[in-house]
Amino acid sequence: MAELLEISGITKRFGGLVAVNNVTFDVRDREILSVIGPNGAGKSTLFKLISSFLKPSAGEVRFKGQRISNLAPHIVARRGVVRTFQETTIFRNMTVRDNVIIAHHLRSRANLFGFFLGSALARQDENIFGQSADEILAFLGLAPQSGEIARNLPHGHLRALGIAIGLATNPSILLLDEPFAGMNHDETMKAVAMVRSLRDRGLTVLLVEHDMPAVMKISDRIVVLNFGEMIAEGTPAEIQSNARVIEAYLGSEDEAIGL
Repeated sequence: MAELLEISGITKRFGGLVAVNNVTFDVRDREILSVIGPNGAGKSTLFKLISSFLKPSAGEVRFKGQRISNLAPHIVARRGVVRTFQETTIFRNMTVRDNVIIAHHLRSRANLFGFFLGSALARQDENIFGQSADEILAFLGLAPQSGEIARNLPHGHLRALGIAIGLATNPSILLLDEPFAGMNHDETMKAVAMVRSLRDRGLTVLLVEHDMPAVMKISDRIVVLNFGEMIAEGTPAEIQSNARVIEAYLGSEDEAIGL
């Protein structure tokens, strides 16, 4: 598989604290790559650096061979690198369908003035966005909840809606922030199947997650961080047998890292 995203020597300092230190790896086209590590390992900071919500102190991120470090986050998203958030991007008092339609506006052709006046181009955009929203909701199994107010959704459906909002931007690579957090076993298995279906749809998936059994089940490759440094990279089988990874998780039960 070809490299889609390249993280080269990425470093982030906050004063005297080095949150991410000289991390280098690539994400290949149409793979599922997970970033794991103990609390405070630098996973969230790395995600913010990749999606350009933070500027690196050193190093760079390249997408399809082009540097995206230091670009505005909305420009990075328009280029195809889209980060989903746990629930903060959801308008809870709007319907599920309207949430997904609004997310399409990142790629609208009409400007704000056109939407205000109801121009022909704006009306065309709205029709296209509505059709696309319906397709995305059907794909993720949320069509029955299309007219439901978002705040009334159960936890698993809220997470699926967050992914639907990400898909509305037409990404090439989707960055998922703890997609399985707070789920029971059945919900997690449904979410694992959903993430796999994203890859089958042609997307590349990069995720940060604490649920190690789910990570081991879903990932093509895994990157492990500890104290801001990358200590391992490999397949789930290679990570499970890596001595440095096991040492980083000392104090946790073996099941916590899927052993």
